[in-house]
This record gives sequence, C-alpha cells and structure tokens, in this order.
Amino acid sequence: MVTRADIDAAARRIAPFVTETPVMRSRRLSAMAGCELYFKCEHLQTTGAFKYRGATNAVQLLTDAEATKGVATHSSGNHGAALARAAAERSIPAHIVIPRNANAAKRSAIVGYGADVVECDITLFARESALAEVVRKTGANFVPPYDDDRIIAGQGTLALELTRSVPDLEVIVAPVGGGGMLSGIAVATAGSGRSLYGAEPREADDAYRSLQTGERITEVATTTVADGLRTTLGIRNFAIIRRQVDGILLISEAEIINAMRLLWTTLKQLVEPSAATAFAAILAHPDTFKDKRVGVVLSGGNVDLGALPFQG
Repeated sequence: MVTRADIDAAARRIAPFVTETPVMRSRRLSAMAGCELYFKCEHLQTTGAFKYRGATNAVQLLTDAEATKGVATHSSGNHGAALARAAAERSIPAHIVIPRNANAAKRSAIVGYGADVVECDITLFARESALAEVVRKTGANFVPPYDDDRIIAGQGTLALELTRSVPDLEVIVAPVGGGGMLSGIAVATAGSGRSLYGAEPREADDAYRSLQTGERITEVATTTVADGLRTTLGIRNFAIIRRQVDGILLISEAEIINAMRLLWTTLKQLVEPSAATAFAAILAHPDTFKDKRVGVVLSGGNVDLGALPFQG
C-alpha cells in the first residue's frame, strides 16, 4: 500500500521534470460558492494534466534494463500523453493504445510526443486486449493509468504542493475517474484533519455506487462530456478511497458545462470538462462547503476546441 513516505520520495524524484503549478483565487467564484476557493491549476502542468506526475514517477523508477524495452499503456488521452512525454524524457519507446473515439486534442498530443499509437474499439475489453498484444510483441513495461502504486504516489505530490501553498485548507475536492489522483491525495493528506471529496458525473457514477455498496463497480458505459472520467475505479484506488475519502459528490452534465464556462470566463483558465467537475460539485452541494477554505483541483486543460459541449 502507498504511504506518505512514498509520496515524499516521488516528489523528490520527479522535481526535475514536473511543474509546480500555481494556486489561483477568484473573489467572484468564491462569492458564488459561499466559501473560499483555492484552485490548484494542474491544467498548467506539463502535458496539460496532473497525469504527468504519476507517469514520470513510474518511468523514472524503471531499471535501466526495463527502460530499454520501453513502456506501454491504454488511455483515453491524458495518461497516454503523460506517459509518452515521460518516456521521451528518458529517451525510451512508448506504445499507447487509445479508443477510436478519444479526444482529438489528446490523441494529437500523444502523437506529438513521439509515441506509437494503436487504436482499438471503445470497450475496456478491447483496450486491454490490444494492450496485451502490444506488450507481447514489444516486451514493453505496462504502466497502468491509475491502479498502480507508482502512479498513486506521483499523483499525490500535487496535494503536497497545494497544502504547502495554503496550509490552512479545510477541504479538498478533486475529480474521480480511475481514482489515481483522489487516492494519492488521500494518502498525502491522511491525518491532517482535512476533509476530502471526489467529484463525479451522474452519468459515470461508479465511484459513488462503489462506496455506497461497499463493492467496486467494474462496468461503466457512458458518454459523459467529462471524457477523462469514463472509467471505473482501480482495485488499489478503491481500497484507499473507501477508507480515507469523506464522500463522492455527483453532478449533472449541465452543471459540469456551467462550471467549465465559469472557469473559462471568470478565472480565465482553459480547463477541460473533467477538470470542471470539482468546482461543479462545490456549486451543486453548497451546504457541504459553506464558509470553509476549499482546495479545488483543476485536473487538466486538454480541450478539443472542435467539439465544444456548449454553444454561444
């Protein structure tokens, strides 16, 4: 199981590669939410998302012998781009399996970082089957998107930065898809007295249902606008989240789009729909956050401008 010591070590390991992203504030958005908001801007991270932290940690932990065979993964976009860039930093091959309906901007980024891209059908079975074939042919090291101790530790480093910047935070809210980031934040902040919530679309509510039933939901079929959250919780991630997260807050598609619009027009930050879910959850559940100091993770900014979810 990942420990705080693992996250501290990851922070030192990835420091030469990652960006310490800023924390932004907006009086107007805080007034709308009824609490003091502190936005952790991971959309300004290298590759445009928090995923670069975990991918870098995993790649840098490879032995020289392992590294020569390269890395491989399946990803809807941000993890694939992050792993491709992390591999390029170490000058090793990267093979990325992506569903054919992947976000165009994210696919372009993966290609741009020099990875070998393999397209597959949109089901999890198809992704895993295609990945298995890639690994069989190349011998590459599989780096999972979220269900991996190295990934969890790397993602948790963002919480170290956030709480160092704002020591008196009372609550943190972060999007949840596979759970790599949320579980990493949970480990990083364990015992601090801070509350921690995940934000999830109602159209992809497997994390919420998993916590409600005590059993990890392993299937989700969704077309939520938050394309980065179209996945199910990992085994390691569920174990941590179940013990250490205060709850999962659900939001509608309209609430996600509204929150994204506000972040674009008021905070002046170009975030993707998945990144807007944390802010959307705060607006949708005001009693949970009233008058508190709240850290809001803006997880990514890889927006497909040719397929915006709103008009006008």
